[in-house]
Amino acid sequence: MSVIGVGEVEAADGTLTIKPGDVLTPLARDRANERGLTIVVAGSPSPGGTGSSGRGTPPSTEQSPVNLSDPAHPRSVDASTVNALYRRGTPVSPSLQSRPRTRTPDGTPRAAVIGAGHVGSIATVRLAESDLFEEVILIDLVEGLAAGIALDLWHDASIAGFATRIVGSEEMSALSGVDYVIVTAGKPRTPGMTRTDLTAANAAVVGPVCEQIARHAPDCVIVVVTNPLEEMTHLAQIRSGFPAERVLGMAGVLDSARFCSLVGLSGVALPSEVEAFALGSHGPEMVVPLSQARVKGRPLTDLMPADQLAAIVERTRDSGAEVVSLLKTGSAYFAPGHCAALMVTAMASRSGQVLACAVDPKGSYGIRDTRVGVPVRLGPSGLESVVELALQPGELTALRESADRLRERIHEVA
Repeated sequence: MSVIGVGEVEAADGTLTIKPGDVLTPLARDRANERGLTIVVAGSPSPGGTGSSGRGTPPSTEQSPVNLSDPAHPRSVDASTVNALYRRGTPVSPSLQSRPRTRTPDGTPRAAVIGAGHVGSIATVRLAESDLFEEVILIDLVEGLAAGIALDLWHDASIAGFATRIVGSEEMSALSGVDYVIVTAGKPRTPGMTRTDLTAANAAVVGPVCEQIARHAPDCVIVVVTNPLEEMTHLAQIRSGFPAERVLGMAGVLDSARFCSLVGLSGVALPSEVEAFALGSHGPEMVVPLSQARVKGRPLTDLMPADQLAAIVERTRDSGAEVVSLLKTGSAYFAPGHCAALMVTAMASRSGQVLACAVDPKGSYGIRDTRVGVPVRLGPSGLESVVELALQPGELTALRESADRLRERIHEVA
């Protein structure tokens, strides 16, 4: 027995032949009616025929038409679409249709997220909610996972008020023509595991994924979320063959947000009123230049004692591990997913917002040949410029030392 779904109906030309015992899904049945298809059952007795004798006589090879309007005709759930929650009357998902994937005529960009885990799901819905994109494509190799999550997120469109289409796919070819790709695929940390512990396992994922990105979306910008962040960003550039300006790491955006939010816990200001950057690495070499931290234009160092600020910096540095230890299984995803989407929306909207991202500074801050978190401005095609802050001598030294240690690690991965 086979389950005949909408895919077989779409591929049929005038007539769809099924075998005795095959189940035609409700959606397929409705779509066949819409297309005016004739459905016949192979091996069934033709009208007026006698059919099989039941004594070993081969069944007739003639075909009988099926009356699709007969309510007694078998109905079942299409096994290929269970995870996507398809129902009668639902439009055929774009992920099931063959259609060209190119830039839209009006230039509205398209984005994709690879990895339908928690981080990827949050990034997808944040991109959609921005309404800057014609479409956001969620991709995961697990059958039905991306399609199911995409449809679930789309069900929120009427409540959240966005119009960006969200579709899911298991095929990397769905990347064709996209402008931005967020890579979240890889293993998350578990309690006691450092980001560096993930290097070998996630390099085996990120490398092949970025080769596929380059194949199907050769003009896109890649935003890497997978840990260890700087190493995976460098590897993504090598395996994609893209210029460094089009391969960015999401690290400082998240760490900056964490620092500002933790300052907000002190009661000195609301998190949104704090302006600060977390530079260096997304890990132990993170540097928060407190000389640049402000609250409504006032230096943060004037509002909080040095020891309290030092404790917040340390907690920011360990925030990922703190979340992992509390969750027991899995790692942070709300803030990371939102921060990855923020980078992409900053590019698509040409906002000019200064964000801390892992890039190749190419001489800025006296740093070259590495990947390190520095303040940048992003544009539609990726990195536009590195913003040089007036760091204190000690802060600049710490940033350069972070870059040196990262240089050693990324070249080991390469």
